[in-house]
Amino acid sequence: MERANAWKKYQEEDKRQAVYDFADGYRQFLSEHKTERECAAFFEAEAKQAGFENLDEIIASGKTLKAGDKVYAINKKKMVAAFVIGKRPLSDGMRILGAHIDSPRLDLKQNPLYEDTDMALLDTHYYGGVKKYQWVTLPLALHGVIVKKDGSVINVCIGEKDEDPVFGVSDLLIHLSAEQMEKKASKVIEGEDLNVLVGSIPVESKEEKECVKANVLRILTEQYDIEEEDFLSAEIEVVPAGKARDYGFDRSMIMGYGHDDRVCAYPSFKAIAEVMDVEYTSVCLLVDKEEIGSVGATGMESRFFENTVAEVMALTGQTSELLLRRALRNSKVLSSDVSAAYDPNYPSVMEKKNAAYFGRGLVFNKYTGSRGKSGSNDASAEYMAEMRKVMDDADVSFQTAELGKVDAGGGGTIAYILGNLDMQVIDSGVAVLNMHAPWEIISKVDLYEAYKGYVAFLHN
Repeated sequence: MERANAWKKYQEEDKRQAVYDFADGYRQFLSEHKTERECAAFFEAEAKQAGFENLDEIIASGKTLKAGDKVYAINKKKMVAAFVIGKRPLSDGMRILGAHIDSPRLDLKQNPLYEDTDMALLDTHYYGGVKKYQWVTLPLALHGVIVKKDGSVINVCIGEKDEDPVFGVSDLLIHLSAEQMEKKASKVIEGEDLNVLVGSIPVESKEEKECVKANVLRILTEQYDIEEEDFLSAEIEVVPAGKARDYGFDRSMIMGYGHDDRVCAYPSFKAIAEVMDVEYTSVCLLVDKEEIGSVGATGMESRFFENTVAEVMALTGQTSELLLRRALRNSKVLSSDVSAAYDPNYPSVMEKKNAAYFGRGLVFNKYTGSRGKSGSNDASAEYMAEMRKVMDDADVSFQTAELGKVDAGGGGTIAYILGNLDMQVIDSGVAVLNMHAPWEIISKVDLYEAYKGYVAFLHN
């Protein structure tokens, strides 16, 4: 059952321009927001511009909420929940778009800076599922925050401006790589060898034993007001340096860092910012820590979402625990996360009838998981049928897929966690090539169809 290529719907220049315009906004967002903190700050600013009010401020003011009101909440600067209040009581359920805004990367350790053979380096710990050998010989940038003991925050972004230096992890030259080339791919580069080179000029000092490290610390102090001990209370992420770019002669694709899962988070938020006059309360939920199991205070496993829903319900006059449980049980969710695009260079891991393809629109994964669907949410046939009708009625191009052949591997999303709350949930998102690599690729028309599909879902 082959699905049509969505580009065929956009032959007229004005229609195709709408696809390109939406992709241009996304490409700029992707280029400028490479951490979950940066994404949360962006979406908060977008929420304010779209007329959403801060939930904490509404609670403090004593105001109530009614149909049509827009509110948002931020959790620890890494998680966002935006609500458009519907005509029906929240206990009748919500329509939720859930995506994540963290991506695979390298994180600096708490004591990262050291010197070895007249070179200063930063020690890292990789975050999420990565092929470690992909992270060598790339220009890398440092993004994040350093919080000093007095509570002041230093925002760090070094390596993105043309005048900035970049950093990187070195690799062994091919001339001396005979032994390395015999290793398994998982062992070619070890996790403890992902050390970022940051300097090589020593200070002139007879007292200092590590003069290159001392010079780097001098630069950090003079230019950024950072002392070595400040790394103890820092969150610095090492990410690919540079902007997302149009990809292909026809500019039909975008190459960038962090498509997984910002390519779903961006259209999800754009969808909720657009909707008005909805029957059911619409929600856009953007979470952290999905790449490491959705754990912790800013992951989907936290109680943030349930607590926020309870606060919103109280402001609409529904205050009982029972009504909260009904609201969760009656909700329907699109777990907006990416899927693996079919790659003609690696056909052996894909089953063609059940693979996702570039250009064929929004991808529905009825189930994910691995080893017999382990760890997956498996959506019901009834819910899948409902989503088919929603998409067809809105002329949204969509396709269905599995994450590779049976026993070839697998993966998961936040879907099962929302399913544990008795919600109807299905995974839906955009197909990605090079998933979890430093530079990933998506189709612009798939991004646009995802946006259209999310709007249609919220209006269902």
